[in-house]
Amino acid sequence: MKKVSFCGISGSGMSSLAQVLALSGVEVQGSDRNFDLGRDWANKEAFEKMGIRIVPQDGSAITPDLDFVCASTAVEDTIADVRAAKEKNVPIKTRPELLAEVFHSYKYGIAVGGTSGKTTTTAMVGYILDKAGKKPCMINGGLLKDYEGQYAIPNIIFNKGDICVVEADESNGSINLYNPTVSVITNISADHKSLDELVELFQALADRTEKQVIINDDYNLCKKIKSEHLCSFSLKNPDADFYASDIKPLPNGTSYVLSGKTFTLKLIGAFNVANALAAIAACAEFGVDRFTAAEILQDFSGTKRRLEVIGVKKGVTVIDDFAHNPDKVKASLSALKQYRGRLIVMFQPHGFGPMRSLGKEIMAEFVQGLHGEDILLMPEIFFVGGTVTKDISSADLITQARVLGKANAYFYPTREEVEAFILRNAREGDRVVIMGARDNSLTDFCRDILEKL
Repeated sequence: MKKVSFCGISGSGMSSLAQVLALSGVEVQGSDRNFDLGRDWANKEAFEKMGIRIVPQDGSAITPDLDFVCASTAVEDTIADVRAAKEKNVPIKTRPELLAEVFHSYKYGIAVGGTSGKTTTTAMVGYILDKAGKKPCMINGGLLKDYEGQYAIPNIIFNKGDICVVEADESNGSINLYNPTVSVITNISADHKSLDELVELFQALADRTEKQVIINDDYNLCKKIKSEHLCSFSLKNPDADFYASDIKPLPNGTSYVLSGKTFTLKLIGAFNVANALAAIAACAEFGVDRFTAAEILQDFSGTKRRLEVIGVKKGVTVIDDFAHNPDKVKASLSALKQYRGRLIVMFQPHGFGPMRSLGKEIMAEFVQGLHGEDILLMPEIFFVGGTVTKDISSADLITQARVLGKANAYFYPTREEVEAFILRNAREGDRVVIMGARDNSLTDFCRDILEKL
């Protein structure tokens, strides 16, 4: 592999792979329609600083000397780079195919799957192994706060060792491409696929796992997974292999007891303790003692956009969060409700298909998790182009929320209108939470709100 072009390079999954290849000595170039539209300039500049050439997404940079074009699953066959590759007989690989190829080039592989929590758990595994001197390569979707400035985009940990840690995505079926040494199943709950399909996917992952299969004992569907090398973690069952008790919220994190010793996390929410247990269990297979791993995690700052506090101004806290499916929304709201203050939540859906299948369940979690004066706001569904059926609107979801009993739920067509509402209504003690996925500009939106408060 000598020269590769990425189509959709600014995406969280594509950018991590592009950087790993570049750091491995491959000549890398890439295009992204966000760059062509004048967005994501920070990513563009960061890529160029590390030697990745950014090209227009018009097909002009697709040349016969490329080993292949790696195309994001988010781009269509009509994209100029993809058309040019086909016309010039340049091979095309999808991101999942390339990720699996990189994953299997290492002696040992850890695949972290689950319908929620896998990004943070993957980051925790990589962080523990890195700080323990195990020299992992970690490829993730989320941005690691502890590695900002070390890489162009901090969604990787790169060492020339023999362990590769990846976030294994079940939503597009690409989890079927991995044959790991160790697999982690953080949970199984409603997401992009039916529950029966999810159980089948994760069982198949367990069947392909060479050594340990780590499951969350607190989810009934996880208990359906069978393996000769099963390892469990739990916040409820003291008989689990890794069990945490006495979970308590702290002003800036969480404390818990593991095997008789108390540890802390800089992250809020019991669900992050579960993520920590999963990571500790995975690292134990590679010789990291559970107490050593827990001690290392006390310094872990987390991943960006996972209940990330952007700042506080005039007594109002602005928080950025990636929650976008029922389980993630439930977990985030549960963690936030451990602390005082009214919640003003903006949820920006990221797909028409997901909202058709999960919209009602997501609204049910908002209705259940938001109390009293808490407010739910929604702009229109996020859309960056392509061919989709636009037969559902955020207005429909707000109507569902109101039918379910949430009176102070409001639809505004644009984010600018949502922002205006927040600035008019936010008061001292409030937490403003911006939720949504697949839109890199949401963090900038948070910063804009903070600045204008």
